[in-house]
Amino acid sequence: MARRRLPPPPASDEAAMTPDLETKALFPMGLTPGFSRPPVARVAAESAAEAALREVSGELAALRAEGRMVLRLPLEAVEEGWLIRDRLGADPEELAALTDSLRAHGQRTPIEVAELAPGRYGLISGWRRMVALRALAGEDARFASVLALVRAPETSAEAYVAMVEENEIRAGLSYWERARVVVRAVAGGVFASDRVALQRLFASASRARRSKIGSFMALVQALDGVLRFPAALPERLGLKLAAALAADPALPGRLAAVLAQADPQDASAEQAALARALAGPKAPPAPPARSEIAPGLWAEQGRDGRLVLGGAALDAARIARLQDWLKADLATE
Repeated sequence: MARRRLPPPPASDEAAMTPDLETKALFPMGLTPGFSRPPVARVAAESAAEAALREVSGELAALRAEGRMVLRLPLEAVEEGWLIRDRLGADPEELAALTDSLRAHGQRTPIEVAELAPGRYGLISGWRRMVALRALAGEDARFASVLALVRAPETSAEAYVAMVEENEIRAGLSYWERARVVVRAVAGGVFASDRVALQRLFASASRARRSKIGSFMALVQALDGVLRFPAALPERLGLKLAAALAADPALPGRLAAVLAQADPQDASAEQAALARALAGPKAPPAPPARSEIAPGLWAEQGRDGRLVLGGAALDAARIARLQDWLKADLATE
């Protein structure tokens, strides 16, 4: 019986990992296939990873610079008074509705800010959202931050334009509030003149609307600090006040005296006082026209249909005869 040859024992792990002579000839530095990457390949892979990282970082930086990246910022990092706000206040009911929505669903629309310094931002738009979030932060720490788009306006003028445009789209401002931001921006040196500011801030508005804002600008300049409820001033009454102001430069002083005496406690009372001041004191009724019937006898026709007779010639006898004549005349009808 032929002798069976046993198979060779399996190579140990160490033996399997030992390169043979042929492999050593091909890879003289001991870098065998399957164990480590050749230096050229490793450097190439690292360079590619660094390039990809730089590309991603560049894209993120570009998105941030273009204001297309939403960041989460602490509320304390946002300065709401960086710009002179065009909105004088928020309607309590509208603010309550916004607060309830944020509480239930969170912030859906980011605010807009400009980076003032590392970690500090100036508010461009979203003032009502900031007010609501600050109120909610006292209830829940989840609302201690705000979602924001970081804009990069080149000038203060561009920041003001962005604020006005956002508010024009989202919520209608009163004509007083529109005019006030124009006046304040010019006073702050943001724009060279009223005309330039009006054209830049409300470039998309119709000519008629810009004209009305211009009329209210005169009111802001003359009555800011005099009116207690200026944002509630209706368009029609405001335009009447502007026309009266143009005709009478002394009007602001008289209006201030009228309002001080009236002491209005709400917008309706203030507007009623302004309307009375514009109307002026009521003229006394004109006396009835008097006509002379004969020497010493005159007649006067009253507004309520009465006829009044008088004069030295109207004695008792003449009155008696007049009464008899009227009775006879009425009897024939």
